[in-house]
Amino acid sequence: MATTQSPQSTSGFDRWFEITKRKSTLSREIRGGVVTFVTMAYIVVLGPLILGTGTDGTGSLIGGFADVGDSIAAVAAVMALVAGVMSIIMGAIGRIPLAIAAGLGLLPVVAFTLAPRMTWADAMGLIILEGLLVLILVLVGLRKKVFDAIPEPLKFAIGVGIGLFITFIGLVDAGIARPGNPLITFGVNGNLSGWSALIFVVGLLLMSVLVVLKVRGGLLIGIIATTVLAIIIEAAFGVGGRSADNPGGWGLNVPGLPDSIIATPNFSLIGQFNLFGAFTAIGVLAAGLAVFSLMLTDFFDTMGTAFGIAAEGEMLDEDNDVPHMQSILAVDAAAAIVGGAASASSNTAYIESAAGVGDGARTGIAAMVTGALFLVAMFFTPLVTVVPWEAAAPALVVVGAMMMMQVRKIDFTDLAIGIPAFLTIVLMPFTYSIVNGIGAGFVSWVVIRIFQRKWSEIPVVMWVVAIAFVIYFASEPISGWLGQ
Repeated sequence: MATTQSPQSTSGFDRWFEITKRKSTLSREIRGGVVTFVTMAYIVVLGPLILGTGTDGTGSLIGGFADVGDSIAAVAAVMALVAGVMSIIMGAIGRIPLAIAAGLGLLPVVAFTLAPRMTWADAMGLIILEGLLVLILVLVGLRKKVFDAIPEPLKFAIGVGIGLFITFIGLVDAGIARPGNPLITFGVNGNLSGWSALIFVVGLLLMSVLVVLKVRGGLLIGIIATTVLAIIIEAAFGVGGRSADNPGGWGLNVPGLPDSIIATPNFSLIGQFNLFGAFTAIGVLAAGLAVFSLMLTDFFDTMGTAFGIAAEGEMLDEDNDVPHMQSILAVDAAAAIVGGAASASSNTAYIESAAGVGDGARTGIAAMVTGALFLVAMFFTPLVTVVPWEAAAPALVVVGAMMMMQVRKIDFTDLAIGIPAFLTIVLMPFTYSIVNGIGAGFVSWVVIRIFQRKWSEIPVVMWVVAIAFVIYFASEPISGWLGQ
């Protein structure tokens, strides 16, 4: 009886990427890379609308641009550049179909929590420090140990809280949630009125349906479709920009045909970082905790994402481990460093890569194809400047819903777990700070364990971090006491 032999690699290129071993073909990898790009290309539209519209502690747009359209275009260029370069490196070194781009969970942290307390350069310096710290943990083999020390329910709670935070930002930017009496009101005077509100509702329903039906690139399709509809409505009815006299107007951009579709990318944001400026701006303790919070936000995704992608594509080794995991983690950490240095925020592995795997991608070649398409996208940044908030914000809400699904993994029937998780989740959107949510969850978890007399269940890492957060929350009275 003849035995079936495993297919043999035919070249060094084949052996490096394990194309034959993983029963793939070059054409399948190219197709999978294109599918992944289409699925995650929305970040080149959505990311700049978050990072390019906020102001820092000096009231300046990122890069010091005077016009918000210029800052959005510049952010889009560096985001596409970093995503392209780091996805190619991940494919070449990590040898897995795992693409990289600016982490959506961290963009609001940088834009709305860190930058307003310092300068943009200071905030990007913290991103670089966070990436360096993670890279060190990877190289010395401690990343998994630190990861394991954090209670699992709090890991899931962080993801859920960020999802709610992103959702709240989307609702506010679209004008669906507005300051009022009571604190937050629904639309304009308690009602959804105006063409801009209609665009948001249409976009939210369209993107929800596309995601539920698992249409590849559903978020990107939704953003493009609602933007085109907004352009038509603006041309027909002249809605205009949102203001006190025109509360139902467009947020951020008044949609219209751009002067050009292709433009030379503006890379002036590269190198605009101050590595230790935040320590002067907000103090050593606050800056150190900010780095730690960034690390936590960025820390937990990559290993889970890489494992999920490898498992879906049946790429796990005989020990059910992800091949080349050390290289994957090192590239991911480097992506945070490069993202900060380019003012593109922390970059990380994207679970949307699963779309390419579902289409047959099995090797790093697919990630390299995705990266090449991101580099091409650099030249189409003028298109980003015509997207109103009402067309982009639904994507934030849908992504928030996706992140909310992690809540099912938290056992709220055990209040010793449920209360710290709850505090982590609710304080992020309610205080507009991811750091506050993480801190409250960690401190309450440790305090509850102490009074349960379960000291042995508190890892050393949790003791250290909880004490640091106590000092952080009490920094104002402590400063006053030390000044007396």
